[in-house]
Amino acid sequence: MQRLTQSLNYASTIQTHIPVSLKRSEASQSHTQQPLEVPVDLIDLAHRLADAAAEVTTKYFRSPLVVESKSDASPVTEADRQAEEAMRGVLREHAPTHAIFGEEGGMHAGEPEQDGSDSGYLWVLDPIDGTKSFITGKPVFGTLIALLRDGVPVLGVLDQPITKERWVGAAGQQTTLNGEPVRTRACKDISGAYLYATTPHMFSGATETAFNRVRDNVRIPLYGCDCYAYGLLAAGFCDLVVEADMKPYDFLALVPIVEGAGGVMTDWKGQHLRWAVTPSLAYAVGASLPGEVIAAGDLQLHKVALQLLDWSEPDIADEGGIDVAYQTS
Repeated sequence: MQRLTQSLNYASTIQTHIPVSLKRSEASQSHTQQPLEVPVDLIDLAHRLADAAAEVTTKYFRSPLVVESKSDASPVTEADRQAEEAMRGVLREHAPTHAIFGEEGGMHAGEPEQDGSDSGYLWVLDPIDGTKSFITGKPVFGTLIALLRDGVPVLGVLDQPITKERWVGAAGQQTTLNGEPVRTRACKDISGAYLYATTPHMFSGATETAFNRVRDNVRIPLYGCDCYAYGLLAAGFCDLVVEADMKPYDFLALVPIVEGAGGVMTDWKGQHLRWAVTPSLAYAVGASLPGEVIAAGDLQLHKVALQLLDWSEPDIADEGGIDVAYQTS
């Protein structure tokens, strides 16, 4: 495959230098990302990345594993590391000018373009989102693959290799599950909504108080689905996902999937989820400000949930628009 250096077609100018999850926009305006087009070969490349990771994760699933603890006490296994390295290897071969940020391996700046410029592309990889589920034999983990163009998530893959389900969302296209189009379902009344969060323990202090206001108004709150919950939302099987303490690799791939299925995905203030960083700098894998995200299958439901969250905590944009938590040099 030739080097993948095609540019995306922008319908309007996208601002750069925007930190994780924090581009200012009015909640009353469109909740979807800017209209873009994703080249077919980039979508094909994303499939190759998912296939490469699946070869590793399926081999290790429900087999004896040594589980280590990272600096933030989260678990990691050899399967995580090998799956990410397999994806990095594919990208180094087929898209060497693209930058890569992975949960396990951190940031890698791509090679310069022929004119010396930056490609503007950044792949954000989470080889096993839901490692706790993976090591306990529960098939609701997933491989998350995001492609960002100048900070905007334009392509996302959620791959569950055990159940063999793969969601693909690309800007300007309808989300698919195993190649078939899927859509979210209507749910305008929050009292009828089914809500997911990975665990109630991801909330504390102000985030717990805010989350509980939503939880207490839905029909049924559920836990324990990791990234798989967003796939269920995109396919029309649940209505809300509300989570906190998220890192960029935990949610960026899910934005095009949810939006391409007709849903809405923002931070708790209703702002678009973006992450424009400078790959030439060094970045710390374990350092990040907490990220609060909400996904809804119905626009009216999203508005109601935002009102209940009533989130007003400071974020990176309030600190001058610099993602100081990731910048280490």
